[in-house]
Amino acid sequence: MLDLKQIRDNPQQVQQRLDRRGAGQYDIEPILELDRSQRELEKERSQLQARSNEIAKLIPKKIKELGDANAAEVQALKEEGNQIKTELGELEPKEKDLKSQIQALLLALPNLPGEATPIGKNEDENVEVRRWGDEYIPQNPNILPHWEIGEKLGILNSERAVKVAQSRFVMLIGAGAALERALISFMLDRQTAAGYIEVLPPVLINSQSLTATGQLPKFAEESFKCDPDDLWLAPTAEVPVTNLYRDDTLEASQLPIYHCAYTPCFRREAGAYGRDTKGLIRLHQFNKVELVKLVHPDKSEEEHQALVRDAEAILQALQLPYRVIELCTGDIGFGAARCYDLEVWLPSSGKYREISSCSNFGDFQARRGNIRFKEAGKKGTQFVHTLNGSGLAVGRTMAAILENYQQPDGTIRIPEALQPYLKRDVL
Repeated sequence: MLDLKQIRDNPQQVQQRLDRRGAGQYDIEPILELDRSQRELEKERSQLQARSNEIAKLIPKKIKELGDANAAEVQALKEEGNQIKTELGELEPKEKDLKSQIQALLLALPNLPGEATPIGKNEDENVEVRRWGDEYIPQNPNILPHWEIGEKLGILNSERAVKVAQSRFVMLIGAGAALERALISFMLDRQTAAGYIEVLPPVLINSQSLTATGQLPKFAEESFKCDPDDLWLAPTAEVPVTNLYRDDTLEASQLPIYHCAYTPCFRREAGAYGRDTKGLIRLHQFNKVELVKLVHPDKSEEEHQALVRDAEAILQALQLPYRVIELCTGDIGFGAARCYDLEVWLPSSGKYREISSCSNFGDFQARRGNIRFKEAGKKGTQFVHTLNGSGLAVGRTMAAILENYQQPDGTIRIPEALQPYLKRDVL
């Protein structure tokens, strides 16, 4: 959430930065108008309250001075006090309503793109930062898409998943299920070795948690809600893990905090109609290992670059070719100030496809979730900076292995780093 004081004090600057996401998409003027009205009411209420307090002190003085509790002056003061109480009773709900309207509008505003974020209109203007592993790109011209080779090997079945659930679900069988489990263990082992503390959080989470990390109210239609409970299926482990610290005030000495977490993730993919209907790329349910950081604002950019490297390390260990893309202002996520996507090479389509999105949110999520820290010897508190990224999306990693490690005879060579987990070197 954006800082209301920042909007109030620097409206032109805030509007200009929001316009980098797309001119005309977001307008802060309604917030400014409501804020002016709310502050006028607040001023009026404060003046009335001050007069009410003054009257409360005057009445006993007048009674003592006049020696008559029923004197006309005393009665006039009492009547004025009662009138003020009536007016205050009318002002308070009006002020509360205005604050509620302001809060709702603030929650609907995205984060301000960082100053270093490339300016662009859409994904076509994202910036390629680097590539890795060109030497590992397979030269076999007859590589089958991962869903076809998976079904041929009997390790992946979409039809049976549709029978059990519906489209955009998949059933992993035998070595397919084992490969998924091996990838999860491999990723968690690598990230805990890199200093992340593992968390196994609930996958049913409340609305307050989703609001804190920015999924609500903006992306309600993208999520699965469990009625009649106020619980949602987690779209990513970012939500429950970040919310471990909601409404906490940490000591600066506790920072940075690093967590990794495996969870199944659930998304409606409402905006993806007709796209990636086959395979493991875009499912309603998928597994992911997530990396989450809470850091000191002074270390924010440094920690972001380190987070990207930690996600890259998984792809490098598996020897999967990939590239790093920095998202432009027109493509960056709702809550992110700066974001790098890792895109893995899928030879059957001849394209790089996203496998991790590593975002720096600044204090956007911390402000929504009230996550603060206090520095020794300093007055007051500050909001932490939150960062997260996939380390990695497990199904997409499997898809990349099934294609990049596909042999001419139709078998799949297992990456060397995974062989101790899977106890085999070929599928």
